[in-house]
Amino acid sequence: MTISKVRGGTLRYQGIFDFQGLYQAAVDWCKSHRYWFHEETYKHKVPSPLGAEQEMWWKMDAKITEFFKFYINIKLHIWEMTEVEVIKDGKKKILTSGRLQIDISGVVEADWQKRMEGTKFKKMLKTLLTDYIWKKEFTTVYGDMLYYRMWNLHALMKKYLDMQTAWNEYAGYLRENQ
Repeated sequence: MTISKVRGGTLRYQGIFDFQGLYQAAVDWCKSHRYWFHEETYKHKVPSPLGAEQEMWWKMDAKITEFFKFYINIKLHIWEMTEVEVIKDGKKKILTSGRLQIDISGVVEADWQKRMEGTKFKKMLKTLLTDYIWKKEFTTVYGDMLYYRMWNLHALMKKYLDMQTAWNEYAGYLRENQ
C-alpha cells in the first residue's frame, strides 16, 4: 500500500453549538462530494459534574480513479459536554454546550484495489509508477486536490459554528460548489 499523507487543520471551539446539525452538515458534504462516510469510533465517558466527554473518529473515502483513492480522517473531541435548552424562533431546541476540538487529516492511497501486489514484478511496477512515473501526479495533483477538499470541509465546519465570514478563500478552486 503506497500512501501520501496530506496535512489538514485543527478547529477549536468553546460555547454552545448544534452538534446534530454539525454532524448532518458533514454527512451532507460527503454525499455532495461523493464520499462514503464511516463513523469508526465513538467513545462516551461517564459524565463528571462539568459534563460528559466524547470522542468520535469519522472516516470519509472516495474513489478518484481506478488507481487513486482519497481518505479524510476527522477526529472530534468534546469536553464538558452538556445539553442546553434554547428557544430559537419561538421553538425549543436542544443544543450542546462544551469545548470542541476537530482534527482533519487526509491520505491519498495508490493501488487501492491491490492489483499490483503478489508477484515481485507487480511490486516493482507499482514502485516504478508511484515513485518515478506518477510521483508528481501522486504528490501534487492528487495531494493538492485532497488538500483543498479538506479545507473546503474545514471552512464548512467553521461556517456552521459561526467562526468565520461567509467568504471562503478556497471556494471554487476545484470548480466544485460549496
